Amino acid sequence: MKKMYSTKMINTGGRSGEVHNPDHTFELNIAAPGKRVENATNPEQLFAAGFSACFNSALELIKQQKNIYGASTVSAQVSLYSESEMSFVLGVEIEGSIEGLSLEETQELLEAAHKVCPYSKATAGNIEVTLKAVSE
Repeated sequence: MKKMYSTKMINTGGRSGEVHNPDHTFELNIAAPGKRVENATNPEQLFAAGFSACFNSALELIKQQKNIYGASTVSAQVSLYSESEMSFVLGVEIEGSIEGLSLEETQELLEAAHKVCPYSKATAGNIEVTLKAVSE
């Protein structure tokens, strides 16, 4: 396997702290979900941002192979669930639309992208991920 890219983020303070890359060119304040802290995000939002971008890139690859050129939009809704006092899990709902395609055609391409996306592969068998084609 050939490594194509690697990145590193460092956290201090957990869900009430901050994250930054080693050279501090990227820094974010972190707050627990539901806490209103100005200019802060949370791990679930970061995961949703990464998953939606990665998934849409996989979808672009599938569209390219099939000579489909309509613009695609993908959203990832990440939910945090409590199984017990000390056990938490994530769930992800992916919704996607592709300009000019039916819901059925879009669903088929979403399912193909799910087999290609590195985030999908990383979460396979670990968390529930649902896919749903939606209208533009």
